[in-house]
Amino acid sequence: MKDLIIYQSNGEQELFVKKGIHQVKASNTTADSIIVTIDETETYQEIDGFGASFTDSSAYLINQVLDKEQRTELMETLFSRDKGIGLSVLRNPMGASDYAREIYSYNDIDAGETDFQLEQFTIEHDLEDIIPLLKEAVALNPDIKLMASPWSPPAWMKTSGSMKGGELKEECYQVYAAYFVKYIQAYKEHGLSIYAITPQNEPLYVPDHYPGSFMPAERQVEFIKNYLKPNFLKFGLNTKILCYDHNWDRPDYPLHVLDHAGDGVDGVAWHWYGGEPAAQHQVQMAFPNKEVHFTEGSGGEWIPAFEPAFSNVLRTGIEILRNDSKSFVLWNMALDEENGPFVPGFGESTCRGIVKIEQKTNALTYTLDYYALAHFSKFVQPKAVRIATTSDEVIRSVAFKNPDGSIVTILFNDSDEMKTVQLIQQGNEILHCNLAAKAAMTILKK
Repeated sequence: MKDLIIYQSNGEQELFVKKGIHQVKASNTTADSIIVTIDETETYQEIDGFGASFTDSSAYLINQVLDKEQRTELMETLFSRDKGIGLSVLRNPMGASDYAREIYSYNDIDAGETDFQLEQFTIEHDLEDIIPLLKEAVALNPDIKLMASPWSPPAWMKTSGSMKGGELKEECYQVYAAYFVKYIQAYKEHGLSIYAITPQNEPLYVPDHYPGSFMPAERQVEFIKNYLKPNFLKFGLNTKILCYDHNWDRPDYPLHVLDHAGDGVDGVAWHWYGGEPAAQHQVQMAFPNKEVHFTEGSGGEWIPAFEPAFSNVLRTGIEILRNDSKSFVLWNMALDEENGPFVPGFGESTCRGIVKIEQKTNALTYTLDYYALAHFSKFVQPKAVRIATTSDEVIRSVAFKNPDGSIVTILFNDSDEMKTVQLIQQGNEILHCNLAAKAAMTILKK
């Protein structure tokens, strides 16, 4: 037991790591211990990893606002497994999202024109900030998987004639599939492999103040089955196609797509802005051979700071992973002191990044999302396998067996009082300690 490492957050934005501890003894215990049992013989999904998004806004702040020394420190802290927290999944917008300095796609042309041969396709916008940071991240952590999602097709492909509102024109299904192919190929030319895409971010939500596009389930089936997947096969692309990319409250959508698109779809992407994470398991039970991914969840000022928001990420993250997800990806990697930049006309932003980079002072602050995500990403390695643990609404838990054989257990005390916890594996007590109210603990057993 010499190689037991405990990593704990106390709810006050402070982390500490204790190495070589055999046991952390409970003291002044006034209640019976809560027993959490690990069973590594019962296994579930393989893990791809944890991360966030280099939106246009995030990439700009990191690459242009920070100085070289700050940027190097931040990138190592985010992506290095030795020096940082080892983030290993990045899900980027294909073109502008709400968090961009301008509205853009990779095929912007004058109003009234068309470009069905995609002769004016270019990823030049991404060459300034996004691609350099992605390449640096991959150099720091070669295990990184890149995902990509469009908020909107190019304006000329849509019924609205704008990247805001409307939907993809039926006559543009083929050219839009080709647009995905060219994006993947263009990134490959820069040494970046796109692991997975989704056809549309949040296809059931069409905002009027930032890019978005309506894509009901029936049309997503048609696009994937008859256009996108055939184009991937034609050009020899092995990029995975994940359907839906929206909230837990509409499991009927991915169920319909999986039922009708068949082998054209590799899995489902989920967000946390509605419903419950159990929806992931519901769909997984119906289609057990399809992957489950959690691709976006943003914290923000709608959840009070610090403890309730920190608790939300820990609580929800554990439940996302207990409900079959291979990934846990938050939203913006970085935002500024005004929770931006965001597209013109967006209004007021309340979202929070993994870090805050103040444009007026260049100050860099690690937010509660960083501390919460670190409990998972620093120790759970890509290709780890989730193993069984007992869990309830008082002491929530999730555990994994890493490829090197080490066992990682994440505990979160979701009650309002200190609890005494015993961690048991194969009948042996691994840990016996007090866990403060709303505190998280990660235990690594080598």
